[in-house]
Amino acid sequence: MPVDGLVAIGAGLAVGLAGIASGMAEKDIGAAAVGAIAEDRTIFGQALIFTVIPETIVIFGLVIAILLMFL
Repeated sequence: MPVDGLVAIGAGLAVGLAGIASGMAEKDIGAAAVGAIAEDRTIFGQALIFTVIPETIVIFGLVIAILLMFL
């Protein structure tokens, strides 16, 4: 079936584009977090949470890819 190839391409795009978008978002957030922590060490927990939030986009992309491949 030629549809299987298109599903694989769609799954790859879901993970790949989500990873690129997450990396682009995390570079700015990470730089700001490092600067903020350098000024005040008490906000480390908040900065850590803010740097983890863009990574959830990749997890969602991976879930979509798994759903595409197995359903």
